[in-house]
Amino acid sequence: MTGSRLNLPNVITVTRISACPLIFWLAISPDLGARFWAFALFVVAALSDVWDGYLARRYDLITDMGKLLDPVADKLLLAATLIPFYVISHRGGALDPVPFLGPLPGWILGVIFGREIFITGFRSYAVRKGVVIAAGWAGKRKTLFQMLFIGALLLWYPLLEVAEQRAWSNGPWTFFSQGLAGFVLITLATAVVLTVYSMLDYLWSYRTLVGIRD
Repeated sequence: MTGSRLNLPNVITVTRISACPLIFWLAISPDLGARFWAFALFVVAALSDVWDGYLARRYDLITDMGKLLDPVADKLLLAATLIPFYVISHRGGALDPVPFLGPLPGWILGVIFGREIFITGFRSYAVRKGVVIAAGWAGKRKTLFQMLFIGALLLWYPLLEVAEQRAWSNGPWTFFSQGLAGFVLITLATAVVLTVYSMLDYLWSYRTLVGIRD
C-alpha cells in the first residue's frame, strides 16, 4: 500500500470527478437526448466506482489518496444529480414530479448532504489525528442504494417524456412504468435510512477519536 501515488484507480476516480459538471448539465437540461445521455454517463461513472475499487484491491493499489478521493467523487456525483432532481421536481410541469412523492422534499437533501458534510468533517478531523477512515460496509450500501435511486430516476424522466410523446398507454408500458416508479421510491427510502445509519455507524466505530471509551 502506498501513501499518495496517483495510480490507475486514482486516475479513474479523478476522471469521475471531472465528469460531474457534465452530468449536472445533462441531467438538468430539458432536452430529451441530453437526459438520456445523463443516464448513460451516470451509469459509466457509477460503474467506474466499482472498477477502481476492484483494481485497487486486486493489485494492491490502495492508497491514502484513493481513500480520500473516492468519497469526494461520490459526494460530487450526488450533488450533480440530486440538485437537478430537486430543481426539476419543483418546476411544476406535469412530467416533473418524483414518483409517489411529487416535488423532492428538501429534508431528504438535507439528510443526505448533511450526513456527507458531517462525515467529511469527521474524516478531516480523523486525518489530523493520524487516522484515515475508509468506507465501511454501511457506507458502501448507502452509496449503492443512492446510486440505484439516481440511475432509476435519471431513466424515469426521459422515458416518461417519450411515453407522453408517443402516447404509450398499453399494458406493457403501464406495468414497466409502475415497476420503475416503485423502484425509485424503494431505493430512495432505503438510501435515506442507510444514510442515517451509516453516519451513526462511523461515529460509533471511531468513537475513541472524540474521547468516548468502552
